[in-house]
Amino acid sequence: MGVVFFKFGVALISANFWGIVLKVYLESIKMSINNTEIRLLLNLWDLGEGQGVVNKGKVLPSFSGKDKDIKKAEYKNALQILIDSGAIAASTKYSLTDEGLQRLASGLRSPDFSFEGATLVSSRLANAALRWFQQNSGEALSVESAPKIFSYDEFKVVALETYDQLNRDYNYDNLVPIYRIRRAISDRVTRTQFDKWLLESQANETFQLITGRVADLTPDKERDSITTELGGLRYYAKLL
Repeated sequence: MGVVFFKFGVALISANFWGIVLKVYLESIKMSINNTEIRLLLNLWDLGEGQGVVNKGKVLPSFSGKDKDIKKAEYKNALQILIDSGAIAASTKYSLTDEGLQRLASGLRSPDFSFEGATLVSSRLANAALRWFQQNSGEALSVESAPKIFSYDEFKVVALETYDQLNRDYNYDNLVPIYRIRRAISDRVTRTQFDKWLLESQANETFQLITGRVADLTPDKERDSITTELGGLRYYAKLL
């Protein structure tokens, strides 16, 4: 009889243990999905520069690695949840609704929100989160400045990293707007240095600077592009 009770007790403890494990696992999935939803909302807010609409092909990030299919499915599921709940309006393009903006605000302020996996992609979204807080609070946040760039070699490394990051995050298909690169590193290099070193990178056959067609060109985007020595405006950079 004692053996029976002992086995029963072990089974009960084991069942409770695995029940706790299952609960923690389900909570982690729930939190992960919540984080994914907030990251999608933040990405849409950033791509639309706080307003406006965004092409559907630019909302979901690109994935790589052995678990890319799992990540892609997770993000697609989170996107559909946001659409079904009214946080994102979907037509030929995507746009944030008032509900989506409220959910983004609540999510960014939540202690449960985090950026899983500190990568270049996460750093861009972290910068977007910083801009959101700066625009939605009475005072700017105090952050440590990135180190200044003092040489062409340093600029080349940073420019290549920024190009790759933007190309992945925005699905630019290897034609990255120059104004995006400039703005991403504007706190680390002067406008004159940026122009000089980017033109030098073209002379060294690192980048090809292309005119192209800009559908949503505005005066500030044109100003943050670049003018070549021949006086022609270049809007895109392409890695050679």
